[in-house]
Amino acid sequence: MKEKVYTENAPAAIGPYSQAIKANGFVFVSGQVALDPRTGQLVGEDVKAQTRRVLENIKAILEASGSSLDKVVKTTVYLKDLNDFGQMNEIYGEYFKEIPPARATVQVSRLPREAAVEIEVIALA
Repeated sequence: MKEKVYTENAPAAIGPYSQAIKANGFVFVSGQVALDPRTGQLVGEDVKAQTRRVLENIKAILEASGSSLDKVVKTTVYLKDLNDFGQMNEIYGEYFKEIPPARATVQVSRLPREAAVEIEVIALA
């Protein structure tokens, strides 16, 4: 069985996908960019501000699913510019302290809404 996860505390999907899906004891959170949940507009002038907004959106989705950032086991970070890795990593480290999840980070040529960063996660339910 799979269950759709939705919260008004994170941006609504901008396409035919769910904010997250719960299945088999895991929560699969769709890639999030730095959209304000209230306005749907991209926020943050730099990758640090955008990373913070992205992780706050992910936190809200995980909480709506009954999970949390502490239960994240895998992340994938997509950066528009790999030169932003250090700045992204600084903010990312504030959210994942105790046992950081496994992670892949890749540079991509373009992200939705011209965002600087997108992050997707898998967490324990």
